[in-house]
Amino acid sequence: MDMNINFPNLHIYLEHVGKSISIGGFTIAFYGLTLAFAMVAGLLVAMREAKRSGQDPDTYFDLAIIAIICSLIGARIYYVVFAWDRYRDNLLNIFNFRQGGLAIYGGVIAAIITTYLFCRKKKLSFPLVCDTAGLGLITGQIIGRWGNFFNRECFGEYSDGLLAMQLPVNAVRQGEITDNIAAHIVEAGGVSYIQVHPTFLYESLWNLALLLFLVWYIRRKKFDGEVFLLYLFGYGVGRFWVESLRTDQLLVPGIGVPVSMVVGAVMAAVSLVWIVTVRVKRAKCERISQKDDIGGDEGAGGHQAPSGAGTEKTE
Repeated sequence: MDMNINFPNLHIYLEHVGKSISIGGFTIAFYGLTLAFAMVAGLLVAMREAKRSGQDPDTYFDLAIIAIICSLIGARIYYVVFAWDRYRDNLLNIFNFRQGGLAIYGGVIAAIITTYLFCRKKKLSFPLVCDTAGLGLITGQIIGRWGNFFNRECFGEYSDGLLAMQLPVNAVRQGEITDNIAAHIVEAGGVSYIQVHPTFLYESLWNLALLLFLVWYIRRKKFDGEVFLLYLFGYGVGRFWVESLRTDQLLVPGIGVPVSMVVGAVMAAVSLVWIVTVRVKRAKCERISQKDDIGGDEGAGGHQAPSGAGTEKTE
């Protein structure tokens, strides 16, 4: 298998990008190492935000221990459900995580459920915890996507754009090479390459921009939970676009629509409506409160005037 990965339009040529490392005779996949690093980085970001906002950072350490395990299980279940044909004849492969097969939406859904139950048990504010943990979640996604880089997976259709990526044909799953990609195979140094959209990179950069925005906005949020809703909206929009480019889409059974595009669109729409609804209600309550204050002041003034006049007459 050829191990090089190229970005020809950027003049970047990586001659040997391994998929794993061997330590003491035990092989560790770079995909797994990337995910582990992503989880640690995400936890550190969440704990730092907790400290800044006056919360107990240890709360997020305890939450992470549970949420990470549940998220991995959720990501696996989600993937297996929508890729059932790959497992129906050999159910034991469901438990073989070393072959890959994790879907981020399944992980996010499991993390939200776990966080809700954790907050109920610990009597914590679920919206506040979501805001804080959300920064860690998006951080983990930024880094975790690079696991797809090492695995030569989750790429898009043919591209000759600035960020176009070349992968050796013998290093990718053949079922992910579409007719359009195959029609543009290039030869270089005796190696056949496909040239595609590096969708893992698109998503990682999109998430980085989203994280920077959320870090800036979290000090300006109007209500607890708003930052997490903005994360769901931003990630949903970005994932909808990125998923439209990929060739390894999980499809909704029966209608053949990419499930991640559907989930992304629904998630973005629901989050946006939720944010607008809460903001409108808060604005309405503030206007009513201001009117009550003004009315109260006027009432007090109206009462004092006759009293003052009466005092003057008495004198």
